[in-house]
Amino acid sequence: MSRIVYVNGSYVPTSEAYVHINDRGYQFADGVYEGVSVRGGKTIDLEPHLDRLWRSMTELDMSAPMGRAPMRLVLKEVIRRNRVADGFLYLQVTRGEAVRDHAFPEVSIPSFVVTCRRLSFDAVRARAAKGVAASTQPDIRWGRCDIKSTSLLPNILAKQAAREAGAFEAVLVDKDGFVTEGSSTNIWIVTKDGKLQTRTIEDNILAGITRARVKTIAEGLQMAVEEGRFTVEDAKDAQEMFFTSSTSCAMPIVELDGQKIGDGTPGPVAQRLIDAYFSYTDD
Repeated sequence: MSRIVYVNGSYVPTSEAYVHINDRGYQFADGVYEGVSVRGGKTIDLEPHLDRLWRSMTELDMSAPMGRAPMRLVLKEVIRRNRVADGFLYLQVTRGEAVRDHAFPEVSIPSFVVTCRRLSFDAVRARAAKGVAASTQPDIRWGRCDIKSTSLLPNILAKQAAREAGAFEAVLVDKDGFVTEGSSTNIWIVTKDGKLQTRTIEDNILAGITRARVKTIAEGLQMAVEEGRFTVEDAKDAQEMFFTSSTSCAMPIVELDGQKIGDGTPGPVAQRLIDAYFSYTDD
């Protein structure tokens, strides 16, 4: 857990960190967020994360709490004060405090909160060496999944259903039977002919930062990458399946709805991408 939190201009102990009850993030989930990996004390792919944060704020007509340069300094200071070498940095912006009304307030000051906690990437790699199980769940999220909104109740319900089914992650499926993404991840398969396939970000999914990095790494390794829709049946028939996220890299999915993917063990493509990704973060 983060010991020191940044809240609206102050660095305070977690026990003293509060936002107002009328904050629109609390009242309406009227907020956006980012989660950034920290490796060796440095942020991984921070600028793409900030690009996406600014895009999310712009799409919601939300003012930034500060400029990018001072925000970088705040993030660096939160990492320093918590003495985190390897960890996960969370930043959240809401529209701020206002009298409860569905319409945007005419005037509001954004709220900005930053936390940082330790994360063992050795544990992530140990999990990746075994792979995880996943469970399909209906995608009932709102129609702007490209915005990294704090409105995550459908994601939470899907993740909980997956955990109750004995799975680690939920694989979301649209009404036409196509995989969209995970409850908190992007989903990939390796097809029978060896191509890496993941749904295009033009198709109402979140443009994952680790998704983009893994795609760049794969192309640098001369792997064929194809962006497009695939069904649950395509996934179950794939050579490999994995998901990408800031905290899990390229995590192999070795079982989907109780059915083995490939031979039921992490495949060579995912393992190669994991090694390459950690080489990138350790540079």
